[in-house]
Amino acid sequence: WPISGSLGALATTVGGVMYMHSFQGGATLLSLGLIFILYTMFVWWRDVLRESTLEGHHTKVVQLGLRYGFILFIVSEVMFFFAFFWAFFHSSLAPTVEIGGIWPPKGIWVLDPWEIPFLNTLILLSSGAAVTWAHHAILAGKEKRAVYALVATVLLALVFTGFQGMEYYQAPFTISDSIYGSTFYLATGFHGFHVIIGTLFLIICGIRQYLGHLTKEHHVGFEAAAWYWHFVDVVWLFLFVSIYWWGGI
Repeated sequence: WPISGSLGALATTVGGVMYMHSFQGGATLLSLGLIFILYTMFVWWRDVLRESTLEGHHTKVVQLGLRYGFILFIVSEVMFFFAFFWAFFHSSLAPTVEIGGIWPPKGIWVLDPWEIPFLNTLILLSSGAAVTWAHHAILAGKEKRAVYALVATVLLALVFTGFQGMEYYQAPFTISDSIYGSTFYLATGFHGFHVIIGTLFLIICGIRQYLGHLTKEHHVGFEAAAWYWHFVDVVWLFLFVSIYWWGGI
C-alpha cells in the first residue's frame, strides 16, 4: 500500500500542476490520483483494523508505535498552521503601503468576532468535552454511553461546519481581496477541512464502538481521533483570538 499511495500522490501532484496550467488531461489525471489515494487509504486502514480487531496482532509495542506515529503526524499539521499564522502576522504587524499601511487593509469589512465565530467557538469546545466524555465512558466500560457521546460530538461538529459555511456565504470579502482575504480563507478553510476529516474519523469510531470493536484495553483508533479533535479545538482558539478578534480590531 505505501507504493500505491505514493503513485497516487505523484499522479495527484502532476495532475494538479497540469490542471492549473490548462494542460489537456490534467483534470483527468488529478481525479484519478485522488481516487487512487482514497482507495489506498480505505484498504490500508481496513487491513489495520483487521489486524488489530480480528487477528489480535497489535501488541503493546505496536500500539505504542501507532501512538508515536500519530503524534508526529499532528506535529506536522502544527507546522502547516504555523506557516499560515506566520503569513498572517507578517502582513498584519507591518502592513505595507499596497494595502494602505493599515490592518485590516483599506476596503475590508471584517466579520464581527462575537457573532458566528464566538458561537462556533462554544460549539467546538462543547464537542471537545463530548469526545472526552466518550473516552471516559470507554475506559469505564460504558459502551452505550460512549456511543451517545460520540453521536453528540459528531452532531456538534456538523453544526460547526454548517455555521462556518454560512459565514463564508455571508462574508463581505473573498479570498482574492488582498492579503487579509487570502490568509483568512486559507487558515480557516484549512481548519474547516480538518474538522471534516475529524468528523469522518469520529463517525468511524462511533460505528466501531457500536459494533463492539473498542474496549478499555484496546482503543488506539479512538485515542488518535480524540487527540486529532483536541488539536482542531486548540487551532480554532488561536484562529479566533488572532484572526477574528485581534486581526479585526
